[in-house]
Amino acid sequence: MSEDIIYLDYAASTPVDPRVYERMCEVSQSAYANPSSTHAAGRLTHEVIGRAAEQLGGLLNVSPETLIWTSGATESDNLAIAGGARYRAHRGKHIVTMRTEHKAVTDVFEMLAQEGFDVTWVDADSRGLLAPDVFAAALRDDTQFVSIMFVNNETGVIQDIEALGAICRERDILFHVDGAQAVGKVPIDLASLPVDLLSLTGHKFYGPKGIGALYIADRPGCHVAPILFGGGQQRRIRPGTLPTDLIAGLGMAAEIAAGGIDDDLAHLSELRDVLWNGIREIDGISLNGDPDGFPGILNVSVEDIEGESLLFALEPICAATGSACNSKVQEPSYVLRALGRTDMQAQSAIRFSVGRPTTIEEVEFAAGRYREAVARLRQLAPDEVA
Repeated sequence: MSEDIIYLDYAASTPVDPRVYERMCEVSQSAYANPSSTHAAGRLTHEVIGRAAEQLGGLLNVSPETLIWTSGATESDNLAIAGGARYRAHRGKHIVTMRTEHKAVTDVFEMLAQEGFDVTWVDADSRGLLAPDVFAAALRDDTQFVSIMFVNNETGVIQDIEALGAICRERDILFHVDGAQAVGKVPIDLASLPVDLLSLTGHKFYGPKGIGALYIADRPGCHVAPILFGGGQQRRIRPGTLPTDLIAGLGMAAEIAAGGIDDDLAHLSELRDVLWNGIREIDGISLNGDPDGFPGILNVSVEDIEGESLLFALEPICAATGSACNSKVQEPSYVLRALGRTDMQAQSAIRFSVGRPTTIEEVEFAAGRYREAVARLRQLAPDEVA
């Protein structure tokens, strides 16, 4: 990447950690056999995959046997939601989620609605938080599946997964958590959290793209129907030849994260404070989300400014106007609109997301460039109002 670029879009993707890359290169040369093969080379590859499962299991505090490898969080979400809801359909077809979820969740719910499932969309408050009593009120006797995001990809809001999961566990409702923005970034102990299914992807915490996993709790009634067919791999839940080097990379990223989450969070908190303090006095600026959310994400709106113009004016800073999957869609963020923001407020939103390699100097520069960009754009269109 060019040295002129200041990358503040870590919620979209992260660079591969050099230690992860080294491990992937090593494995690609030594463990290239098909892990389904029973010969010595196949057994070696199988051992490499097993080691990665132990590393990821160590990060989440779960048994390696509860993990299913996928191509990433989108596939994991699809497998968990479609597979979980269909597996439980004979018990009831009422399913629940939030309007602020990622498209990899909301689109699957909309697809299930076309199959005859009854979907309830619960609303968050103005900060993006879902109150447990509001959530409980949305559940019914025939509710069988719920999906709630751990850390929101646009605002960084952290949901009370323990409280929401406890409500589901009391009613024997399958509880899925989209953990794409949380795994490797905040402490997660699935041995104690009442979570049945959790999706994750490697490239959000310095691992490779194209590899993720789905955690499936080892408890009665917790299972998913497959959505892919063609082999007996991974308990017939997700068939296909496993990408050994990518899996090894994800395992190494998990091991690195497990040893550094506290330090990472302290670093991100300092960066976020510097950035927010550098722009919070701008007239008409507002914070989108919860001030106590994940410190790696800062989402702000500003009056009288259009987001795309502001994003271009911020260059060489790389930030986002919304989630990575929707950044090229010229419409206000559906997540921010669900929080009660006006179209203009949502349209002006910029998401800054910092990461492990980000420096204080970079966020100080970003704050200065943001102040300059807002002032310049307002001078160009002084009569425009929100």
